[in-house]
Amino acid sequence: MSNTEQNRETSKALWQALYERDWDRVGSLFAVDGLYQDVPTPDMGATGPAAIARRLRIGHEPVERHEHHTERIVAEGNCVITEHREDWYFHTGEVVKLPFTSIHEYNDRGEITLWRDYWDLSTLMNNAPAWWLEHVMSADGEEFGSKEDA
Repeated sequence: MSNTEQNRETSKALWQALYERDWDRVGSLFAVDGLYQDVPTPDMGATGPAAIARRLRIGHEPVERHEHHTERIVAEGNCVITEHREDWYFHTGEVVKLPFTSIHEYNDRGEITLWRDYWDLSTLMNNAPAWWLEHVMSADGEEFGSKEDA
């Protein structure tokens, strides 16, 4: 299997682990200095497997369930691009249908070195419940992944 195909399969494995809420498995797919960024947010993102897993847990764990709809996955060299939509179902009845474009870059060892998510902040802010927004906003920068564990 070529590196490009392996990278594509690793991206698929990331989506599977994410929606199974296997935060440690998601983190294990990243290089030690791997970076995850939600582009529309003002923070710098999370660096390193533990910080990335922690950031995802804070945002995703309170959501009752997710549905993932993949439109396409394009892989070339060390880059995999996924066009997809996440449907977030909250226990309080709200549903957010959030389109994404996600970029994954890989090193020669097949580890993710960069994950950038492009999505519309207003779609999330206007449809997510206030309690969830308060939960995410209450996480301090270190807790939300701006620093890796020492």
